[in-house]
Amino acid sequence: MYKQLYLLIALMIFLISCIFTTAAYASESEFRPPAVPLVTSDPYLSIWSESDDLNDDVTRHWTHHPQSLVSLIREDGKTFRLMGDDPKDIPPMPQLGLVVFPTRTIYTFGDAHLLVTMTFMTPSLPNDLDILTRPVTYISWSVRSRDGQSHTVSLYDSASSELAVNTPDEKVVWSKNPDGPLTVMRFGTDTQPILATMGDDTRIDWGYAYLASSTSLSNANIGYDSDLILSFLSKGKLPSKQDNSMPRAVDDNQPVMAFTFQLGKVDATPVDRYVMIAYDERYSIKFFGEKLRPYWRRHGMTSPQLLQSAAQEYPELEKRCRIFDHELMTDLTQVGGKRYANIAALAYRQCLAGTGIAADSNGKPLLFTKENTSNGDIATVDVIFPMDPMLILFSPTLAKASLVPDLLYADSSHWQFPNAPHDLGTYPIAFGRDDGGEGMPVEESGNMLILCDAIAQEDGNADFVSPWWSKLTQWAWYLKLYGNDPEDQLCTDDFMGHLAHNANLSIKAILGIAAFGDLCRIRGELNRAARYKALARKYALHWMQAANDGNHYRLAFDKPNTWSQKYNLVWDKILGLNIFPPSVAEKEIAFYKTVMQPYGLPLDSRTHLTKTDWSVWTATLAESKADFETFVSPIYDYLNQTTVRDPLADSYVTDDIHSSGMHARPVVGGLFIKMLANPAIWKKWSGKDKRTTSGWAPLPVPPALKEVMPTGLHASPIWRFTTQTPVAGWQNPGFNDSSWKEGAAGFGTTGTPSIAIHTNWSSDDIWLRREVTMPAVSLKNLRLYLFHDEDVQIYINGIPAAQESGFITSYETLPINPAALAQLEPGAQITLAVHCHQTTGGQGIDVGMVEIIGGK
Repeated sequence: MYKQLYLLIALMIFLISCIFTTAAYASESEFRPPAVPLVTSDPYLSIWSESDDLNDDVTRHWTHHPQSLVSLIREDGKTFRLMGDDPKDIPPMPQLGLVVFPTRTIYTFGDAHLLVTMTFMTPSLPNDLDILTRPVTYISWSVRSRDGQSHTVSLYDSASSELAVNTPDEKVVWSKNPDGPLTVMRFGTDTQPILATMGDDTRIDWGYAYLASSTSLSNANIGYDSDLILSFLSKGKLPSKQDNSMPRAVDDNQPVMAFTFQLGKVDATPVDRYVMIAYDERYSIKFFGEKLRPYWRRHGMTSPQLLQSAAQEYPELEKRCRIFDHELMTDLTQVGGKRYANIAALAYRQCLAGTGIAADSNGKPLLFTKENTSNGDIATVDVIFPMDPMLILFSPTLAKASLVPDLLYADSSHWQFPNAPHDLGTYPIAFGRDDGGEGMPVEESGNMLILCDAIAQEDGNADFVSPWWSKLTQWAWYLKLYGNDPEDQLCTDDFMGHLAHNANLSIKAILGIAAFGDLCRIRGELNRAARYKALARKYALHWMQAANDGNHYRLAFDKPNTWSQKYNLVWDKILGLNIFPPSVAEKEIAFYKTVMQPYGLPLDSRTHLTKTDWSVWTATLAESKADFETFVSPIYDYLNQTTVRDPLADSYVTDDIHSSGMHARPVVGGLFIKMLANPAIWKKWSGKDKRTTSGWAPLPVPPALKEVMPTGLHASPIWRFTTQTPVAGWQNPGFNDSSWKEGAAGFGTTGTPSIAIHTNWSSDDIWLRREVTMPAVSLKNLRLYLFHDEDVQIYINGIPAAQESGFITSYETLPINPAALAQLEPGAQITLAVHCHQTTGGQGIDVGMVEIIGGK
């Protein structure tokens, strides 16, 4: 009994200390992030404030497009803005404070009468994947009097239908339903083009955005944003009638879903309310033809179940997030100082929000990175490499999940190269770059070997890599042949162009060889381990001679009077490989101090551009905390002072406070590498992950296809076509297309890979028509079979059958919308019509039909 009492007292003391720590950071923090994380789950649900004060501007998706969240407070009949700039004629309540913790963003507002604390909490708790992968953020308010008087208070909160569309001209539908103790509202597009849009500057337009809160404590409605706000301003409540004018475009009297809360008389005792904002993608990734469910959905959980669980667990999750934030901020400050802790806290949710976590067919997690602001690639190895220090620290399970997609692909018949692949396609479609794509052979091979060794060291065994051991062996052999003095090829800093004899790239190769040797040691292959370690040390001696440039080491072996950040060297220290003598890092650190710029250390002697992640890796080479802070403080200064309101940038110019670069990317997980350099802290945090995940499903095998309507691959079907915009009704049966030209499929430009081109098409748009008689075939298994580069819309008898955005690199199947599918009875005469739009690069369009025989 006494033991339980002591434990309870200890927990209460700890929680009180967490509260005081939160208050201390909130009052003392002078950090002004260039953009503040609000709602952050994945690349599609990622909303930020890009202003000093939350009520200075509309809230925005990381792509800067508006995704409006509005919060108003009504105090004794007078209304103030808390969040958003709408309506502009309503005064903002003064913002008194802001602090960003790893899982929470906390704003403080106040006037002479009230004090308001507004918190955005995304419970991304790394040792609980069921919670971490939930696409739910809690927005809460705590309101109290600050003048000793009681005040009548009400709150308004809304979320725009902008959350559910890629472009504001898309039409949405909505609903509002009581669901037990909750009122749940949702928006979604009327067309639901699941996984049809890929690329970088894109937002989601399938699945549903949700806003939910307690029914007993709130009122809810959906309608034109201005109508709802005006009702709150004039009456303190929402209209009683719901707007049912749908489907409606978002930019047509913008629909929003809104809650109001009547707090009554508020005195010195805080009154609390919260809403939950969520997004159910339904499917999150297309992985070699197989649509993968979000990880949280793997056991069949539905959106209502998600929201009910999230509401029931809110008090406990709020407590867990406080404890997590307190403990992590304490450790970050201990190893790197308060400025480092503030930067890392800003990086935490951004890293996870740059990824999608799906479940494979065995229910195992697969983590897919997205190259936000750098072309939208998916599962890019040289993005995973800088990201993974955070996952290696907090969640070995997710670190493994980040590597498995590329390991599966590299070990398949798709990949025919001796080195590791670069990426798997364009988010959210992983289709594989069978031609090698953007090759970085030494870079990616070294990346994979180093990360695999880090995971094996955490596990104390090499079981994770055993299924792919022959592939890792091949990559180590490749580095043995080409890593000692790399030929002219790209490294991860590809924006700097090709570079032969790259000294930093050679370090990566040498440490990749050493990491493979360490994996051999862990597997018990001691003789082989000794050979690879000896080879790595031999190459290191060569490196020290070839790269030596007096008081530092060169950018490239053949380029005297040059220099570069040797950030790859940090893994020698972290993994305890001991390949390079400490004097190498000491010499570099001393030299870097002489070339620092106002806002950090440039990447190399060719530029004043830097990479935030690499700079922290380089700083981690320093032995003293003071030296580490010397390199990190200018990064803090840039973030604190830049005029560019981007989420945390991982590239910028070190003497230009107005410069912008890549941002919102998961690579900022690399900022946690300093924590890995402290073995005790690494072990403490990684040990919280108790999962022993294994047994990932093999790479999906495409089903057998039976041709029903030929494409240009094996035949030359004739279509009528035009490149001039046709009149309305062009897609309907009976349309007079006699003035259109005739040509054989496929259509496009010579050199577009993977499509059979029989008719040249080089304009921006093409319209196609073809009449066919349907053969006897099972409609259940019928699919369109097509190549498109880029956007395509397909009609059957004038009815929309399917649409896809972006481009693909091989022929793929596509489901047919039910209304169009019903037209395809055996013997029916049908009109197939297609429109394809192209913006840049190669182009092509070819459409047929197939019957699925087996598979998924």
